[in-house]
Amino acid sequence: MDVFPLMQEGGVENLYFCQDRPSGLKAVIAIHNTALGPALGGTRFWNYSREEEVIRDAVRLARGMSYKSSVAGLNLGGGKGVIWGDPQNDKSQTLFNVYGRFIERLGGTYITAEDVGTTPQDMDWIAQETRWVLGTSSKGGDPSPYTARGVYQGIKAALEFVDGTPELKDKCIAIQGTGSVGSHLCRMLAREGAQLILCDLDDKACGLLCEETGASQVSPETIHAQECDVFAPCALGGVINENTIQELRCRIIAGGANNILASERHGDMLEEMGIVYVPDYVSNAGGVIFVAEQLHGLDRDRVAAKVDEIRQTCYNILSKAQSENIPTYRAADAIAEERMNKNREL
Repeated sequence: MDVFPLMQEGGVENLYFCQDRPSGLKAVIAIHNTALGPALGGTRFWNYSREEEVIRDAVRLARGMSYKSSVAGLNLGGGKGVIWGDPQNDKSQTLFNVYGRFIERLGGTYITAEDVGTTPQDMDWIAQETRWVLGTSSKGGDPSPYTARGVYQGIKAALEFVDGTPELKDKCIAIQGTGSVGSHLCRMLAREGAQLILCDLDDKACGLLCEETGASQVSPETIHAQECDVFAPCALGGVINENTIQELRCRIIAGGANNILASERHGDMLEEMGIVYVPDYVSNAGGVIFVAEQLHGLDRDRVAAKVDEIRQTCYNILSKAQSENIPTYRAADAIAEERMNKNREL
């Protein structure tokens, strides 16, 4: 693949390749934009099928982190680390120690944290080799409750925008993925009387959550096609694509996954279909807000208040899109880019 055109297309400043044969480490670190500050973004551990997918995902996710931090009002840029491997079988303390040494060499340009496939324990091992890591067991731990809280606020904002009220009682919400973020979101919505439809690759864990919350369970292959008020993807990205978009039967899309749209074209199509899309990097910013707070001394009340502001931010973006007759993802991008460009000029 041609790396420089990919970097230019994604607006990435730096792309670092890391490998260590004894530990089995194969990783890519992408730094997208540092106009607002050092690049913050978690490290993902995933078993990609091809090398090209690793690089593309790192670039795509790093860009999303820049926009997420910008819209959230954080003085941070965006980056992402991606480790290529099976998170169930390939992890080791040595591997994360080696990865931590690579991060240390970047001198604070990139700050990592937990992401899909990694845990606070993994961050502890990275922290043995570098101070540029957050989300360790001694620095706040799991950010997923705050990510879920932001998605919850994004859903309420979209319902208020569409229906004139944020009331969740008896609203049908289909949630794809009941892992860390999805499970917290399920419980929050169930407490307010929402009717939930769930799916996850871990069939047993999803079934237990259904018993707890009174939700119904469907297969991962059909979750996107359920008739519902809100479809909330909380697993991996690219859920709205050529194969799924014509099968959607929802009024709103608002989830915790990064890069829900396979491409911008699908955002345009949702606009034409009359489906309200809450840009994922806006509604799922609760996690990065929580992690960024650890740079200044963790105050959980302050974090919660900041995360709850996501509701108004989402509502403002939906209103901007409506008034300017543009897709919602373009409205969100414009706000993020304005702040980054202003700081770059300074």
